[in-house]
This record gives sequence, structure tokens and C-alpha cells, in this order.
Amino acid sequence: MTNKTLNLGGRLVSLQKPAIMGILNVTPDSFFDGDRYIDEKAILLQVEKMLTGGATFVDVGGYSTRPGAAEIPAEEEMKRILSAIRPILKTFPKTLISIDTFRNEIAKAAVDEGASMINDVSGGALDPKMFETVAQLKVPYILMHMRGNPQTMTSQTDYQNLVKEVTDYFHQKLKELNRYNISDIIIDPGFGFAKTISQNFQLLNHLEHFNYLERPLLVGLSRKSMIWKTLKISPEEALNGSTALHAIAVLKGANMLRVHDVKEAHEVIELINQLAPE
Repeated sequence: MTNKTLNLGGRLVSLQKPAIMGILNVTPDSFFDGDRYIDEKAILLQVEKMLTGGATFVDVGGYSTRPGAAEIPAEEEMKRILSAIRPILKTFPKTLISIDTFRNEIAKAAVDEGASMINDVSGGALDPKMFETVAQLKVPYILMHMRGNPQTMTSQTDYQNLVKEVTDYFHQKLKELNRYNISDIIIDPGFGFAKTISQNFQLLNHLEHFNYLERPLLVGLSRKSMIWKTLKISPEEALNGSTALHAIAVLKGANMLRVHDVKEAHEVIELINQLAPE
């Protein structure tokens, strides 16, 4: 049975009802909100909006992982994330911050500053010290499926059986994490990462399959290209499509939604919660 409680520095957070993770990209080249949250005032206004709208977590990222994103040095990523985390926790000290990084030194610095969780798009593949660092920090870890890196992943979509191969990946990674005695693990199938548009929809169609891993399931579909390319619109016009897919994900067992638009995602969860059997 899936453990739906996370321990974030002694603070227990239940995922019995799906939780929302608000996306805060402090990068100039994000696919949707690049350049939007660079200065401190804009960051704090957005965090306040997310917390008021119903976010349980705020996911801070300083390295764009959109397909083909440019590589940046660790020093620049460090500067970006610390310039966000420090004022957020000074202004909203109870905020549960997730650090979106695949570099162990960034993860450690963020947790030292008060972040509560690590969100690693590479599943430890891009930094061999990541699992060791997570074990030392004793924080929940989001394990995502990806092949290659943001620069190469679009060319690595040759699956024989997508759902089986993603599941096998999680089984292998969970065994590795178990050797480090890391127990608070959330899995993320990695929509948009080394997957074609049709593969993303196939993954969503079989999302309930991942409940058999007995780990909380995070889904990141918000404004992704599988929506706006399918509908022949722009990312800015993809809120309605995001909302539709969020509803499907929750109905198929998602425990966390990682979103740009917190209020709208919160409304999805509240309405679906009314379907609970009497």
C-alpha cells in the first residue's frame, strides 16, 4: 500500500488528497515563463499567489530543462536558486520548498538554506553523488524518468514498450535508493522528457499502472508541448488543456501535480474530491 505521508524536516505532509507543487523557474529561458521571475519582487509576488491559491510546495529551479536548453555552470545555477530561496523563506518562513536540480552541490546548498525536498529530473544519472547526498540530507526525493540530458533527450525516444521500460527504470532506481536507506521517494514518469507527443499520451493513458510501485506519484503536465502542439496553440494558450489533463491524472491516481497555474489545479482537485464514495 502506498505511503502517502512525507516527512519534511519533521513536518509531516499528507498526500491522501492530491497536493499541488507550484513551479517557480528563476531562469531566463524557461519554455513558458522565462524572464518572468528574475527579480526578488516578482518572485515574492508569485510565491504569495501560489500559496494563496493552494500550493503545498514551491519548486524552485535555476536550470532550464526544456528540450535543447543551454548548459549553464553550477555557479550560475547556485546564484539563481539562492537568490530566490533566501527571500522566500524570509518572507514566507513556512514555505515547503523543493529544489529542482540534478547537481548534488546545488541540492545540498538549497537544503542548507531551508529547502525541504529534492526534485531531480535525471534520477541520479547526471551526478553520481546525488543519491549519497540525498541520504545525508534526509529529505524526500523526487525520482523522475529521463534519458540523456536536456540537450540530447529528444533523440532518445526509441522504446520497444514504453510503460514497461519506464517501470523497469523505476524498479532499478528504487533498488539503488534502498541501498542508501532513502525511503521518502516520489516517482515522476517524466512527461516531455525523452518522449514523443504520442508517447506522452500513451504514458498518461496508462498512468494508473505506476500505482503498483507503491510510491507517491507526481505528474508534471502543465503547459507542456504535448498540449499546445496537439492543439496547435501556444504555451500561453495551454491552460485549458493543462486543466483537462490534470483532471485525468488525478482520476488515474496522481498524488501531486506540478503546475504553473496553482488556483486552477486546486479547483480540479477540489471538484474531483467531491466524487469520493459516500
